[in-house]
Amino acid sequence: MHRFATACRAGSAAAIRSLLAPEVIAVSDGGGQVFAAAGAVRGVAQVAQCVSELLGVHPDRALTVEAVNGQPGVVLRGVDGVVAVVSLKVTGARVAAVWIVLNPDKLRHWV
Repeated sequence: MHRFATACRAGSAAAIRSLLAPEVIAVSDGGGQVFAAAGAVRGVAQVAQCVSELLGVHPDRALTVEAVNGQPGVVLRGVDGVVAVVSLKVTGARVAAVWIVLNPDKLRHWV
């Protein structure tokens, strides 16, 4: 989880790619309120690009490793609060699935 967070903080699609399983899938939920992928994103290059765009370098945002649904996850905070919450499924040493919640309605309970 920490390596994934570090790669996201760097905004490096190449670093993110190195952590992904070949069959990786990413699903993001913007709730129609904020930008998110229109459907599931599949494949190493596509998922790395999607993740780097949604969670990449922003000077006014901080990305931390925290508990998400009782498991280690990633939380992205901006000036006005939580911007994204990320859960991962790790198989072996590789990330097999990425779930990114961007929907402000679903993020209200995060402090």
